[in-house]
Amino acid sequence: MTYYCINPKCAHRENPDNAEVCLSCGTSLLIQNRIRLVKPIRLLSEDPFALYTEIFEVDDTGSEWHDKENWQPRRIMKVLTWRRPDLLNLFEREALALQVLRHFGIPESTIDDFFSFQPTTSPKLHCLVMHKIEGETLDNWIQTHGKISQSLALDWLEQIFAILDYVHNAGFFHRDIKPSNIIVRPDGELALIDFGGVREVTTTYLAKLRSSDTTSRYYRHTGIQTPGFSPMEQIEGNAVPQSDFFSIGRTFVYCLTGIPISALPKHKRTGKLIWRDKAPQIDPPLADFVDELMALLPGQRPKNTKICLSYLKRLPLRSQVGRIVRSKPFLISGALLGVIASFGLFKLGSYVTSEYYFNLAYRNQDRPKVAKKYYQSAIFWNPTDVVAYNNLGFLCQQLHDYQCALNSYKSFLQLKPNDWVGYYGLGTFYDAQGNYDLAEQQYNLAIKKGGSEAVMAINNLARLKNRNGQYSDAIQLANEGLKLAKDSDDQAALYKNLGWAQFMLKNYSIALINLQKAIDLDTSRTDAYCLLAQTQDAVGNHSDAKISWEVCLVAQAKSDLPEVQAWRQILLNRLLNSK
Repeated sequence: MTYYCINPKCAHRENPDNAEVCLSCGTSLLIQNRIRLVKPIRLLSEDPFALYTEIFEVDDTGSEWHDKENWQPRRIMKVLTWRRPDLLNLFEREALALQVLRHFGIPESTIDDFFSFQPTTSPKLHCLVMHKIEGETLDNWIQTHGKISQSLALDWLEQIFAILDYVHNAGFFHRDIKPSNIIVRPDGELALIDFGGVREVTTTYLAKLRSSDTTSRYYRHTGIQTPGFSPMEQIEGNAVPQSDFFSIGRTFVYCLTGIPISALPKHKRTGKLIWRDKAPQIDPPLADFVDELMALLPGQRPKNTKICLSYLKRLPLRSQVGRIVRSKPFLISGALLGVIASFGLFKLGSYVTSEYYFNLAYRNQDRPKVAKKYYQSAIFWNPTDVVAYNNLGFLCQQLHDYQCALNSYKSFLQLKPNDWVGYYGLGTFYDAQGNYDLAEQQYNLAIKKGGSEAVMAINNLARLKNRNGQYSDAIQLANEGLKLAKDSDDQAALYKNLGWAQFMLKNYSIALINLQKAIDLDTSRTDAYCLLAQTQDAVGNHSDAKISWEVCLVAQAKSDLPEVQAWRQILLNRLLNSK
């Protein structure tokens, strides 16, 4: 086996495996007393990016990794070879992001994996080690297998948006999504790599982007751009979370057409990519969604990842209807049946009209009053659309139209009395009204009907048990839910309820662990910060408690939960009494 020297200025970097130091420059071949460079991931002389970073596959025999179950010594190490402050800042951000993010689809790294190393004849180098994700990039996959089908596109889109949903909810956005930064594992699961362009989403950052002083370079940030995959606002240094959506759209145009983005024409007037004729296997609803992701202005793209995931779940049904309507057998049968089939055609036409209004409602989720009207129109044309009833119920709750919400959930249950989702929705309605007994009844029904799928109902019931002082029941429910939960948001909520119960039982050390897990999974959980602050105060860690209280209290940390308002009042009363 050959081991490589880390020194970028070394004349002969390959060394035999029995060498302890580089035979050419004398630099140690054992980094941090645990790491050896096995091979470069790319040729050390190619790619402009390699001018300031080098990437190696490494053997890492560190004790932390050696002790892990299913330990694999092979990992990846990035080496920053330039000393520019802006590049070091990006490198440090990547290290921070990989320490914070814990997701199957993201490389894993720890605080000990970011360090500096001094070669013998080169300036100090900064190094970042991370888990190696096996598989091939989308770039290589498309070159080998060709363009993808509609069903695979939907599968991959849901996977990548699920990963991005976790990233965005954790307070980051990627800024460099492209085919070479997405890996297809051997089992078909996707992973998102190369967080070298990652940024934190902070209110200060977004405020700077909204500044009217658009000419000031002070408000610009280090531009990360890949030709063909980066939107204009990102090229200009003003990336926002929706910039990632543009990159996903362009990535999937490449996957759906098998043609490099640079080889596709653009509309002369609008500048939009012309690609649909190169992907005849794709139905218009999916093509519309991809085009919406690639809208030239960020405000014209979907508002957030949750909306994208919701729409993707709806797409297969919409596409199926579209195929039926456009199919040759449908057109022929329509001509033959004529008046005899008019009633059936009317019903199908009504269904298509309903889908049209449902789609409009989806596009206006950030305008609840407008979306409400469209959902009502969708239901008018298709009174059996349970999804529309459920979404309408949720919107009506937001608008405080409680009769509308109640009627919507009851209509859902009349159509599908065995579907746990309707009972869960009705439970949230009663919960928001403070009718906790009725809410508990509905959550129990949701769990009975939904079983392992009703994780959200299990979590909400655990929360009500905490409110009622039934802490042992809350712990049992939360632990049951954690065995079933796959979504990071659900896991965060369950850990919060577990921590709440342990705090009330004065098991402070266990409470601290669970509440910190909740925050690591979802940094936007205001209730977890409020509980963590109280627990830190209880164990005398007042300096950390002060920070947690500040997060609990800030105006951006919105929460409608009555217990959060009560916990905030605890601090306000304490501050008033101390004066």
